[in-house]
Amino acid sequence: MGREHQDPLHPGRPRIGYLQRKRGGRPRRLAAARGGRRRQRPPLPEEPPGVPAAPGAKISPNQAGRIAADFALGAQLSAATDAVKAKRYLDTAAQIYALADTSPGTLVTTVPHAYYPEDSWQDDLAFGGAELALAGQALADSRTSGWLGQAASWAKAYDATGTTDTLNMYNTSALAQAELARAIKAAGSPAGLAIGYDALVADLKAQVTGAKTRADKDPFHMGAVYNDFDADSHALGLAATTRLYRNLTGDTSLNRFGVQQSDWILGANAWGTSMMVGEGTTFPHCTAGQLPNLAGSLDGRGPIQLGAIVNGPNGSGQFTGGLGDYLDGMRACPPGGTDAFSAFTGHGSTYVDDVRSWQSSEPALDMTASALLAFALSS
Repeated sequence: MGREHQDPLHPGRPRIGYLQRKRGGRPRRLAAARGGRRRQRPPLPEEPPGVPAAPGAKISPNQAGRIAADFALGAQLSAATDAVKAKRYLDTAAQIYALADTSPGTLVTTVPHAYYPEDSWQDDLAFGGAELALAGQALADSRTSGWLGQAASWAKAYDATGTTDTLNMYNTSALAQAELARAIKAAGSPAGLAIGYDALVADLKAQVTGAKTRADKDPFHMGAVYNDFDADSHALGLAATTRLYRNLTGDTSLNRFGVQQSDWILGANAWGTSMMVGEGTTFPHCTAGQLPNLAGSLDGRGPIQLGAIVNGPNGSGQFTGGLGDYLDGMRACPPGGTDAFSAFTGHGSTYVDDVRSWQSSEPALDMTASALLAFALSS
């Protein structure tokens, strides 16, 4: 086997092409960011380390809260049409929630952890507890008041962390605040909770108004920073949070800001491009994903990854040294590697529509999920 066809991490083994990102012939360490703190993503391990946890073992609280919320939402949706199914979903949610490790070390996200270095979890437990309470109310479950109390305690604990992040893949506090406020109101605003309806509404509004302060100084009205990772996810999260706030309170004063965040995603930004594949006249053609590159169109016509959201602009420092060479089997896109958006690079931010640009052109589920929520709430 020639050296050019060998995996640089494991000599003697075939190169794995797309699964091994590299720059200058060496494994690329992907940078990650959380709350403005960049970390380096290590190369993927040959095999995921660790063993499955024993039945009944404690669950990382971020996962316990989110997964419990999923099942509790299922219970709410089924409550009126299939009470048996709804009760089964609710019991599953309660079981998962009860197994949350409330004294965690490193949170379980991905392997390796540095790919998604989440450190926020109280918001997830508040979210899970709120959905359990709402499901319990729908099914007249005797455990409802307990879940309501737990959710309020975790929402208060989240406030005490001083976290200022907004809705995105790492942070569910806006969902927790909106749903818990709704559950408290439905329960008649009982006394004795760690946090009440008015405080939750104020917290939710503060997420939007804090971002609006930034947007008011930005010529394109963007409420999130776009010289760091996850700009698109944060913009869509802000659009969704504005709608959650309006739906909860009836206050329409922030509607314009919410629409501006969606507009930014769809092309009203410094690069003049939609960040959603297939939306608008200018949109990503060269997404950094295997399927669209190998089996799709490279010019926006024909088969495309319709509706996918890319990461969007990123800090210019993430592009130091260029984009590197093409991986084995990769179809060059754009032809010749010309950066059509280079004229708009500035203020520490860069956007490149290039199959090699994992920094800005990688389509991701967390971005697309944010879009689903934001646009569903806007409809």
